[in-house]
Amino acid sequence: MLRLLEMTYADLTEVFAERFGKGPFLAGALYREFYKQLNPQAWQAAAIARSPGLPARLRQALAFEPGDVVDDVQQEGVVKFVTALKDGHCIESVFLPMESHGTICVSSQAGCRMGCRFCETARLGLVRQLSVEEIVGQVYDARRRFGTRVRNVVFMGMGEPFDNFDAVIAAVRVLSDQRGLDIAQRYITISTAGRIDGIEKLAGLDMPHLKLAVSLNAPNDDLRSQLMPINRTAPLDRLQRALMAYPLKKGYAIMIGYVLMPGVNDGVACARQLARWLIPLSAKVNLIPFNPGTASPYPTPTEEELDTFRQRLIDLGVNVQKRAPRGRDLMAACGQLGNAATMV
Repeated sequence: MLRLLEMTYADLTEVFAERFGKGPFLAGALYREFYKQLNPQAWQAAAIARSPGLPARLRQALAFEPGDVVDDVQQEGVVKFVTALKDGHCIESVFLPMESHGTICVSSQAGCRMGCRFCETARLGLVRQLSVEEIVGQVYDARRRFGTRVRNVVFMGMGEPFDNFDAVIAAVRVLSDQRGLDIAQRYITISTAGRIDGIEKLAGLDMPHLKLAVSLNAPNDDLRSQLMPINRTAPLDRLQRALMAYPLKKGYAIMIGYVLMPGVNDGVACARQLARWLIPLSAKVNLIPFNPGTASPYPTPTEEELDTFRQRLIDLGVNVQKRAPRGRDLMAACGQLGNAATMV
């Protein structure tokens, strides 16, 4: 079966020649119908219809199984989608409207094995990896609903992207194909809990425009190991060295996610330790309020607590931005995806 959601234009032209004996003109017509017209029944393209027998052959050959959107909830423009996959498992993705564009937060796994204590998805454990089709399909569905307004893609939904490295990178190549969805890699961010081997593999792929984010959340090994089990095998000194070696494009910064939990990681000592750890890095801290889940182990910070910690970092010379919570009431904010309703 041919799965266009897993194919770049170059992939398709090669297969078209080998399997159908057709050239790039017809391959391009099929690809445009699928990705520009957003028509899953791409064999209906006018140019394809004029080629005797080809529409019927393509109808038999093409597969389209990204899952079905079975539910969505929205508030103030934020939309959370629940997609039922063909095996019955479900994933969640979130559309976030901005002033001039929209961002889609996609999942790379059903569930997650990382076990971060502040994350709702961690409660599920890892159910399975998503295919390239299931990853790209989340963006495809968003484009069909919101059009070209969907410009940014962030791998910050369910799952650890570097645990599904090959599928995620293949999805990035499909998403950024100019003949397809044409989402430039400078508008795509991959966020990791700190998979050092994944950071090193990404560094070797010569994808300089792709953006990297790291979920840090604690400035010392004792605390980070409590919050994020990955730190026990990938401690902060090794993570720092990997980020120092990462080939950042000029003008780019690594985004450092820091989920603020009052009484846990918001003290003066934490601010100083974080500032010291960041010294050798070109980085920007994304300060995120802890968003409560179904069994929240931590309180949600007040605006005053967020502003106090942010000001401490600014006084220490740290480049920091405060993220306003969006979609919290929908269980659609950072760390909230993957509640019990997503499991079958």
